[in-house]
Amino acid sequence: ALGAPTWYARFRAQVMADPALYRITVEESLPSPSLRLLVDGVNRCLAGLPADVREARWAMARHVIVHMCVERERALAEGTPTLHPSWDDLAGSLVDAIAGLWQAPVSPTS
Repeated sequence: ALGAPTWYARFRAQVMADPALYRITVEESLPSPSLRLLVDGVNRCLAGLPADVREARWAMARHVIVHMCVERERALAEGTPTLHPSWDDLAGSLVDAIAGLWQAPVSPTS
């Protein structure tokens, strides 16, 4: 909705890569009631997954969300075709992909 170009996802990707900045954003966002509701709900639905697997998949989901938004922002800024016709279409695609990520089987570890 911000129009083009936007830089938030690209900024967010850089913040996620910096340990100090990442820690600050986590501390600032976790008290959000809507985020707490989401995290608690997903963790309840996936209680059967081992905690380490759940943690790894949360990290994967964060990266998929941020970097797919980065791809869209980049294309909009360059004036090149996007993978999805709208932000809403990207959101739907992300929901499908992340649902698959969460439901993937867990391989046994050695």
